[in-house]
Amino acid sequence: MKEKVRVAGGQGFWGDLLTAPVEQVRGGEIDYLMLDYLAEVTMSILQKQRARDPRAGYARDFVGLMREILPDCVARGIKVTANAGGVNVEGCAEAVREVAKELGLSGKFKIGIVTGDDILGRLDEFLEKGVAITNMDTGEPLSAIRDRVQSANVYLGARPLVEALDRGAQIVIGGRLTDTGLTLAPLMHEFGWTFDDWDRIAAGTIAGHIIECGAQCSGGNCQYDWRSIPDLANIGFPIVEAAPGGEFVVTKHENTGGRVNIQSIKEQLLYEMGDPHSYITPDVIADFTTINLAADGDNRVRVSGIKGHPNTDFYKVSIAYSAGWKAVGTLVYAYPDAYEKAQAADRILRARLEKLGLKFDVTLTEFVGVSATHGHLAGEPSPDIPEVQLRFGVRGPNKADVERFTKELAPLILTGPPAVTGFAGGRPKVEEIMAYFPALIPKTLIEPKVSVIEA
Repeated sequence: MKEKVRVAGGQGFWGDLLTAPVEQVRGGEIDYLMLDYLAEVTMSILQKQRARDPRAGYARDFVGLMREILPDCVARGIKVTANAGGVNVEGCAEAVREVAKELGLSGKFKIGIVTGDDILGRLDEFLEKGVAITNMDTGEPLSAIRDRVQSANVYLGARPLVEALDRGAQIVIGGRLTDTGLTLAPLMHEFGWTFDDWDRIAAGTIAGHIIECGAQCSGGNCQYDWRSIPDLANIGFPIVEAAPGGEFVVTKHENTGGRVNIQSIKEQLLYEMGDPHSYITPDVIADFTTINLAADGDNRVRVSGIKGHPNTDFYKVSIAYSAGWKAVGTLVYAYPDAYEKAQAADRILRARLEKLGLKFDVTLTEFVGVSATHGHLAGEPSPDIPEVQLRFGVRGPNKADVERFTKELAPLILTGPPAVTGFAGGRPKVEEIMAYFPALIPKTLIEPKVSVIEA
């Protein structure tokens, strides 16, 4: 058993800094690279992509990244855990195999494939069997929105990842794997933690929670003393150095920007925490009130004392469904009387939309530069505001009405208040709205599948 395992966070979301995982691999010693690509809305986007092209449905950026770092990973034995597979895990794995072939690395490592999270095709089966799938927030039954569902994915935990690693996989690719499981699984695999070792599993889960958002725990998006955080242009992404007993240190590579300290870790711990006594994952219920943080040197924070409780009998399901259409457009009004002009334009636009008889569920106005961020707490604006952006959005069930709205913003330039200085982005784009339907489903109904193939 190793005395220490280093898991590097390289991706906080799909669209994060492209150079970060490369620098994690090449900037110093690590054992694992954890890559978190998925958010709730991402699954529906990927499902639509695959509907148009059966070869699509996964994070293509991951394949390009593998082309760059795979030689390093194979040479140094660095293992990768990623949920980049989206709704086409096999397609993603095959794309990585093609990259390995291009690089002359075929047969030099194994790829683990984790599936079973995508239950879109099983929803009708569950409904017919009387399985209660209800919205955790509203109590609404799945049947109420079934005809509009675009994606349905179970949050799988560390167990299938551990199995893939135990079977020799160096690159493990899954779909809707939990963010925390991507870090927990390597620790369970390396240290031999059992699935009822609740305190250690809770520790590995919290380690994953701390680094799941990338540099958000190493100085990025950090409120405390943000002006003094050094060299954010070269920010270092976080690394967990874990020990067999469950303690771990959060740090980053030397000679990188950003900052790891108790405050930066605390801010990330609060992210999506909910009840601090009961942070529920498929693997464990972690108690955040038991976390001890201590400075352990420059850019090093030691985390210890974590307690956990047995997991539940349910998986969480992320369901996305179509909920109408929206469009948002902007106009910028200049001094003098910028705010007054923007308010007048808002009134004019609303009157014209009413005259046209367009129906919307929501019509929203924001005055950026005045009150868009803080609302009424911003207080009375100064009459000397140099410019105000009018941001106007509509949402409704009728796509035609939303499309008609998009043609009413530009005419304000010549038929409304003076001094429009920018028509940002041109005519607003009509977008389909994806709503979120969180639910629970018994674990006994879900069968994660693991396969390990030669690259």
